[in-house]
Amino acid sequence: MPKMKTHSGTKKRVKKTATGKVKVSHAFRGHLLSAKSTNTKRAHRKANFISKADLKRIRQQIDNIK
Repeated sequence: MPKMKTHSGTKKRVKKTATGKVKVSHAFRGHLLSAKSTNTKRAHRKANFISKADLKRIRQQIDNIK
C-alpha cells in the first residue's frame, strides 16, 4: 500500500501546534476591510483552531506535516 500524500492546498493553509491542535487563519481578512468594524478586524487577528468535528478529516490530509 503506498503512503498517503499530504494535501497540497491544506498544507499551505494550516499549521500543527505542539499539542496537536490544528491552527488556521480567519476568513474575511483579505480585502474590503473598510466595511468591517474595528472590533471584527481585531478579533480576527487572534488564532483560530479547527473545530473538533473537522479535526479527523484535516489531520488525515496533513498527516506528514510536523
